[in-house]
Amino acid sequence: MRRNMRALRGTRNVLSVTVAALCLALSACIVGPKYQPPAIATPSVPNYKESPLNFSDANGWKVAQPQDAMLRGNWWEIFHEPELNELERQLNIDNQNIKQAFENYMAARAQIREAHAQYYPTVTVSPGISLSRSGGGTTTVAAGGAVAVGGSVQSQFSAPIDISWAPDLFGRVRNTVREFQFAAQVSVADLENERLLEQATLAQTYFEIRGQDALQQVLDETVKADASVLEVTQGLYDTGLDNQVSLEQAKQTLESARATAINAQIARAQYEHAIASLLGKNATDFKVPQRPLVTAPPAIPTGTPSQLLERRPDIAAAERQMAEANAVIGIGQAAFYPTLTLSADGGFNSSSLLRWFSWPSRFFSIGPTISETVFDAGLRRATVDQYIAVYNADLASYRQTVLTAFQQVEDYLAETRILSEQIQQAQAATHSAELAFELEKSRYQLGLDPYVTLLTTQTALLATRQSLVSAQVQQMDSAVLLVEALGGGWDKADLPTLKQVSEKPPESDRKIQH
Repeated sequence: MRRNMRALRGTRNVLSVTVAALCLALSACIVGPKYQPPAIATPSVPNYKESPLNFSDANGWKVAQPQDAMLRGNWWEIFHEPELNELERQLNIDNQNIKQAFENYMAARAQIREAHAQYYPTVTVSPGISLSRSGGGTTTVAAGGAVAVGGSVQSQFSAPIDISWAPDLFGRVRNTVREFQFAAQVSVADLENERLLEQATLAQTYFEIRGQDALQQVLDETVKADASVLEVTQGLYDTGLDNQVSLEQAKQTLESARATAINAQIARAQYEHAIASLLGKNATDFKVPQRPLVTAPPAIPTGTPSQLLERRPDIAAAERQMAEANAVIGIGQAAFYPTLTLSADGGFNSSSLLRWFSWPSRFFSIGPTISETVFDAGLRRATVDQYIAVYNADLASYRQTVLTAFQQVEDYLAETRILSEQIQQAQAATHSAELAFELEKSRYQLGLDPYVTLLTTQTALLATRQSLVSAQVQQMDSAVLLVEALGGGWDKADLPTLKQVSEKPPESDRKIQH
């Protein structure tokens, strides 16, 4: 008997060692394609095509030197606007869209830990107590030969422990963990892209409201000039040197200018409310002081075209999404291989509370199970084909994102450069229009020209001044969009590593916010 027990124990030990060795050997296997970032051809030229450095006759706005310089950190500080700097600081803290993207990133990191838990066994404890009563016409033979008469109440005390573990033989769990790690990197890149978008939107809105203040100044000065012309016209009419038609036209011009000046306040109020929303504030309690736009676009360091792939978070997100799709292919291919499950259950089971946890009340069972799907009508193959198609679609999306990035940089370089030339022409036109208005006003006062000629110069002056302000605002907008197209102050080196996204976040980041 003892020999049989020893043999049984020896066999069980050999089986355990064999299973353990098999698990260790197979756990080094991982199926699925090895991910390689796709090669993207980038321009080898030192400058962008639309860079002012490529135009010998370019006037006005320039790019920063040297060309390989790049924006870092708080990119909006290059505009030298202290008020904008303070607004951007508040936005980075209180913008709700940024907060939402951050929490999405936290959720993605939690999914990594969820997947990582599959490496370990699952242990379940389910103690229970049950009472049963049999019918009065039955008898039950209990342990020891005792007879229990029907109608009696019996107790059952159990404390089972179940342990189940499926070793990661072919990399299903490892690919799942990698999938969520790459997904977390996508999420953090999306967070940085959202942050850049909100920062750029704030800067654009800020310069829009400053441009609106400049336009309001132009309109207010126009009202004053029109009021002055009306006084002159009234004097000429009173002395009989001009007619009532001219007087009524002068009144109409003044009232129209006043109406336009009032209407301009609508856009300013809306820009102010938009800034409040970006900062996470109630529009009712927020106000931006009036100050006309006086800033011109600074020299923006563009770097070289070959650096663009490292500087845009949306490109980083698209590339990491491909890595995620590649890991999913490995998960699909692992389904073609068998699954080994090691399970054990045991515990204590007794009809007496006093003997519940006694040694004779123990029970256990242990053993491995191997399962393999032998027929699924092509389900696994179709699933892998689907994952491959998703990867190829992500590859096309990545390449299109790169193409769009170069297009945007070239667009806003051209727009900023050409607008600087337009502004120079608009400034010259405005100076000429101002001089023509003053000369024509003098001629009208002397009675040399009719009022209609003065009215024409008034209209031309207002149009040129409005055009100048519009071009200046548009140029500031294009400069902000150029910075955004260049990736702001972000760099791919700022992207967290797989190890960093897998770390447990601080306790403060895992609390419910109120």
